[in-house]
Amino acid sequence: MSIGNFPENDRPSIGRVLQQARIAAGLTVEEISSSTRVRIPIVHAIEEDDFSRCGGDVYARGHIRTLARAVGTDPEPLVSQYDAEHGGRPAPTPAAPLFEAERIRSEPRRPNWTAAMVAAIVAVVGFVGFTFFKGDDSSTTVAEGSTPNTKSPKPKTDKPVDPKPVPSDSAIAAAPGDKVTVKLSASQGKSWISAKDHNGRLLFDGLLLQGQSKTFQDKERVDLVLGDAGSIELFVNGKKVEDKFQPGQVERLSYTKGDPAVG
Repeated sequence: MSIGNFPENDRPSIGRVLQQARIAAGLTVEEISSSTRVRIPIVHAIEEDDFSRCGGDVYARGHIRTLARAVGTDPEPLVSQYDAEHGGRPAPTPAAPLFEAERIRSEPRRPNWTAAMVAAIVAVVGFVGFTFFKGDDSSTTVAEGSTPNTKSPKPKTDKPVDPKPVPSDSAIAAAPGDKVTVKLSASQGKSWISAKDHNGRLLFDGLLLQGQSKTFQDKERVDLVLGDAGSIELFVNGKKVEDKFQPGQVERLSYTKGDPAVG
C-alpha cells in the first residue's frame, strides 16, 4: 500500500497505513511481532499512532521501517510523515566544534615549573627551621597545660609528688599529726566497707577481699561502715585499734585526729 498520492491533509495516519497493510497481507499482530521482534504492545500502540512506548524518535523510526517492510509497504514515506509530524530529524552536529574539542584534549599538559619551584623552596625553608629549633630544644620552656618534651631532662625538685598515704605499716606509723589516717586490713576474711570524709564525700564503697588493705586520710574525720567488723584489723593515726569486733558484726565508726577513739 502506498500513501504517496494522498494530499498532505487527507492522507491516512502512519498507524492506520500499517494496520491496513497488515490486514491486507493476512497477518496477525502476533505474527508480525514474532517475525520482527517488536513486542506485541508496541505493535498495537504504533497502529494506534501512539509512539510514546517506542523509547524515542530513533526507535520509533526503526520500528516504522521494520513493520512497513514486514507488511509489504514502502517505509520511507511513513518515516518522512513521522518526521513532519514530530519535529523532523535532529540537526547534525557541526564538525568544527568536535574537531576543536578533540584538538584541545590532545594537547599535552605542560608541567607547572613555577609551582614546583615554590614547593621546593618551602620544603627547604621548613627543614632548615625545624633543624634550627630542634637544636635549640634545651632552652625551650613548656607552657602550663602543654605536652612536655619527653627527650629533654626534667629538672629535679624537692617538692613531694603526692602526699597520699600508702597502705603499709610504715606509712601508718609515719601518719601526719594534722590529719586523721585510717588503715583497714582484711586479715580474717573479706568484708564490705564504706568510707567517707568529714564532708560526707564517699572515699570507697565496695568489697575488701582477704589479704587486701585500704588506707583513707582526711584533715578532720573519717567515717566508716564495716559489714563484717570481725574480719577487719584497724589502724588509726599509726596505732592499732584493740576493740574486739565479732564476726559478722556491722559497725559504724568515726575517727578524728589524735589517739584512736571510737566516735
